[in-house]
This record gives sequence, C-alpha cells and structure tokens, in this order.
Amino acid sequence: MMNRLFLGLIVTFIFAGCNIQAQKVSVAAASDLKFALDSIISVYQKQHPIEEIQVTYGSSGKFFEQIQYDAPFDIYFSADVNYPKKLKEQGLTISEVKTYGIGSIVIWSKKIDPNKEKMNCLLDSKLNKIAIANPEHAPYGEKAKESMLHYKIYDKVKSKLVYGENISQTAQFVQLGAADIGIVALSLALSPTMKKAGGKYYVIPQKSHKPLEQGYVILKHAKNNQNALKFYDFIATPEAIAILTHFGFTQKTTTI
Repeated sequence: MMNRLFLGLIVTFIFAGCNIQAQKVSVAAASDLKFALDSIISVYQKQHPIEEIQVTYGSSGKFFEQIQYDAPFDIYFSADVNYPKKLKEQGLTISEVKTYGIGSIVIWSKKIDPNKEKMNCLLDSKLNKIAIANPEHAPYGEKAKESMLHYKIYDKVKSKLVYGENISQTAQFVQLGAADIGIVALSLALSPTMKKAGGKYYVIPQKSHKPLEQGYVILKHAKNNQNALKFYDFIATPEAIAILTHFGFTQKTTTI
C-alpha cells in the first residue's frame, strides 16, 4: 500500500513539474521595446531557466485591437499606457496597469547630422524620404506628427513622409537606406544594431509632444498562468529597471 502511495506521489510531482514547464508566457510588446525587453528576458531566464517567454513585437494599436478580439496573449506592453487602461476598463485584464517608463523620440540619419539644424534638418532639400511610424496606430508615429506640427514643419514635409507599420520597421527604413532620415524611438537609436549602422541622432524636446508614457498589464488569457505573474513582477525589479533606463526609458513607476 505504501509503495503504491509513494509511486502515486512521484507521478503527481512529475506531471506537476511538466505542467509548470509547459506554462509558456506569451507577450505582445511595442516594437520600441525590442532590445530592452530581449535583454530583460535574458536576465530573467538565467534565474528561471525552465520558463519560456515568447514575445511578438509590433504596433501597440494593432495589438490593442487584437486583444479586444481575444488574441491569446498573456502580457501586453504598450508604448501608450492608455491602451492597457482601456483594456482594464473593458474587463480584459487581471492585474493593475503599471508604467515601465517614458519614451523619447529622435531624428536619426546616416545622410546628415540632425544635431546641426535640429528639427529644421527635416527641411533639407537633399532629403527625399522621411520615415515615421504610422500615426494611425503607432504611438511613436503619433508623437512624431505632433512634434512636426508643434514646430510648424509638418505641412512642408508631409509629401516626403513614408510610414512604417511600427517604430521598429521605421528604424529599419533609415538604417537600411530606404529613407534618408526618420523619427524613431530613442530606445532603438541606442540599440547595438543602430549604433553599428553609424547614423547620428538628435533627441526631440518632449515639450513638443504629449508624453510617451508606456505601460504593461496581465491579460485575462493568463488567469491560470502563474509564470505570467512572475514575469510581470520581474519588470519592476532593479535589474529590469536598470536595463530599461539604459535604453532611454525615463522612469516613472506608477500603478493604475
């Protein structure tokens, strides 16, 4: 009888262990987070080697729409904190909305040095294509447009604008030469890939646009996923915050 009981306990522990290991965490994240979040996950998985974090990067607005239609994501990182707030209001989340930082936008180019003329560098006659993220659904594109309107240059350059589906694609346009210059995320300008490309960047004053306050939340899909909660909590640790700060995210940690 004792042998059967012992064997039963072993089988239970084996299946419990497999269940924990099988609990992957599916993350939808704004593409400006690509390098910062990849670094955070690398640190996290050294501490939790059996846990798997799968990330899909893209447009915050597009993810917002997909989550409303029950897309199977566990955690949502948005470049606009208002998207997670709206999901919480709609009853589609199971945690508080937390901010992970405030982003910045920069003018980046391999063709000219944007620091010389600052915002007016976009008026340079040598520039044929100016890349920004699509302002219809990408927060960084929306803020790029706001800044150009603030400095009264939008109408002068709008015919030269080319739109990336998200801020990561926008950065690729200028990095690979498909556009002469672009307005991209500081977090991407600080990435090893962009540094290696050899361009220069100018940080656009934040007074010219609404704050790029960014946030994250656990979604209803993760209601039975304890690993999602563990990773959500890890984002607020000193290790994760140091990485976010390194990639240019100003810290303003709040819970909503």
